[in-house]
Amino acid sequence: MLVAVPAALSPDQLVEVRRLIGEGDWQDGGVTAGRQSGLVKRNQQLSSGCEKAAAARTIILDALAANGLFMSAALPQSIFPPLFNRYEAAAGHRFGNHVDNAIRYLPDGCGKIRTDLSSTLFLSDPDDYDGGELVIEDSYGAHEVKLAAGDMILYPATSLHRVEPVTRGERLASFFWIQSMVRDDGQRTLLLDMDAAIRTLAAQLGDDDLAVVSLTGTYHNLLRRWADT
Repeated sequence: MLVAVPAALSPDQLVEVRRLIGEGDWQDGGVTAGRQSGLVKRNQQLSSGCEKAAAARTIILDALAANGLFMSAALPQSIFPPLFNRYEAAAGHRFGNHVDNAIRYLPDGCGKIRTDLSSTLFLSDPDDYDGGELVIEDSYGAHEVKLAAGDMILYPATSLHRVEPVTRGERLASFFWIQSMVRDDGQRTLLLDMDAAIRTLAAQLGDDDLAVVSLTGTYHNLLRRWADT
């Protein structure tokens, strides 16, 4: 399941995040790469201990908590603290084919998460750079993703994916992983579709309509069956 989340950041939040990371401490992006992905990762990354990164991270997490589509699609149990990367044409930055690590240890040393979903939050407008498409491969082929600044894409962390070389300008993004309460991608997709249908019916018939109440009950019974909390 690929889910685009438009306007995950408001214009004001986007401006502030861009300002913060622009003043941050950038380093070689290989510091968070696994053994295989480290062979194909060529970019820069904001130091996770940087105060500017921490402030930008808080803005993003607050925005996600208030975003209904994100919450419905991801059903998050844990979110890895958002990281930030930069791809520059002058440096020939790219990130070759790889699959994200199944387990990520939290940077504060307080545990680990299972990476069910990967996420890229675009912080640069598409017109600001050439190349840099996020390419996600699944059973239906390769999907090129290059969204507006402030938009986000969610996709299964099991997917083979890459970032194409940036040939002009600079590509900024935040990336992170989510452990979902529902680890199965197919089950999450069904729940997302059902939630969207319930919202549509509720808008037409009202929240207290018997069909809406019944379907809402079915949704929560399925969530109760499938969720791991």
